Amino acid sequence: MKPSRIRLNRGENSLQLVYPDREYTLPAEYLRVYSPSAEVRGHGPGEGVLVHGKIHVGIDNVEAAGRYALKLVFSDGHDSGIYTWDYLRELCEKHEELWRDYLERLQAAGKGRDPDESVVKFIP
Repeated sequence: MKPSRIRLNRGENSLQLVYPDREYTLPAEYLRVYSPSAEVRGHGPGEGVLVHGKIHVGIDNVEAAGRYALKLVFSDGHDSGIYTWDYLRELCEKHEELWRDYLERLQAAGKGRDPDESVVKFIP
């Protein structure tokens, strides 16, 4: 389902999507780490990469990709993901679950959200 309104909020680094039944605000970092691009998801099962260090990323531009999707241009130069209307709605509806999963994967990999910080694991 296509949102009835899309608003880029550069000050808050977020994208607001308004649907007839609900309104969502998705942070740029969340959209970046869940980019549908082959660079992030890979070309097949198990080929995806864990994107990290994107806490400060912003969205520089939002472009229509035909009538079925958006192309987001991020401040780190990433611009190859095409966010279909269905995928955007899925990201909206599963935001809490997907974000929790992402944070757990980061921790398990010893990675962080901030590119200027290093995560140190102590092994007993």
